[in-house]
Amino acid sequence: MRSRVLSLALFLVLLLALPWLLKGVGSYAALGSYILIWGLAAMGLNLLMGYAGQVSFGHAAFLGLGAYGAGLTLKHLAPSTPLALLLGTLLAGGAAALLGLLVTRLKGIYFATFTIVFSQLFYFLAFQWNEVTGGDDGLRGFLRQPLHLPGFPLDLSSSEAYYYFVLGVFLLWAYLLFRLVHSPLGRAFLALRENPVRARFLGLRAERYLWGAFALSGTVVGTAGALLAMQINFAQPSMLHWTTSGELVMMAFLGGRWVFFGPLVGAALFRLLEEVLSSYTAEWMLFLGALFILAVLFFPGGVAGLTRRKA
Repeated sequence: MRSRVLSLALFLVLLLALPWLLKGVGSYAALGSYILIWGLAAMGLNLLMGYAGQVSFGHAAFLGLGAYGAGLTLKHLAPSTPLALLLGTLLAGGAAALLGLLVTRLKGIYFATFTIVFSQLFYFLAFQWNEVTGGDDGLRGFLRQPLHLPGFPLDLSSSEAYYYFVLGVFLLWAYLLFRLVHSPLGRAFLALRENPVRARFLGLRAERYLWGAFALSGTVVGTAGALLAMQINFAQPSMLHWTTSGELVMMAFLGGRWVFFGPLVGAALFRLLEEVLSSYTAEWMLFLGALFILAVLFFPGGVAGLTRRKA
């Protein structure tokens, strides 16, 4: 227990110091926020993939819905960062809950294929609905707003201030997810991953638990999408594309889908390599793809999984 507390304390210190640790690598505070946002999205996907055992190539839909929900709130409804974050999360979570009623009836390759289909459906909707989404030009004309805390307004316009706002949201979701995966519900997800037939014999209604994992997963990814839109003050159709879902899957695999913070490690590795390699070559994805292949072949537990056993 003592070693776990010390590890968590060290991890928190590293997150607090991340903007300074990244000095010299691009815009360090913005990159730190970017890593946390994509790490949160990958951890959300991993609730479904790493714990419930179903691979989705459509979670970019929830990332994009969260982004557009936050952007439309700031642009048309109210200049409020918390409200934009909340409504973006609820839009993505509601869509995940509804789609989960359909997709959780499928298994394996059929499950993954259907997730690609609905992701592309949302992508083409955002691409074509110019009056609402801005079409191919994306949604513009909104800015993240200050936080009006009691007696202490917090300006989020600087990258450093926004990093700590993102960190607060990330830590809140990380705590909730940690409690979830170590609860009886989380153990039910693991049972479905390891042996769905035996889980049914134990009385678990597989479709109901898988629906819960899918809905919660989409909600977390929606929060990440809302944070991403407010970081760059922009939402674009590519956020909904299935290739973005593929990046989330790569992050989870690279970091370790059987380790709780593994997807965050994968997101950090992915985005840092992207930042460095893209400054040298336009073919940076070729190197990341090769790294992904090597990880799948030789390190199926990911980087974080090298020192830990399967959950």
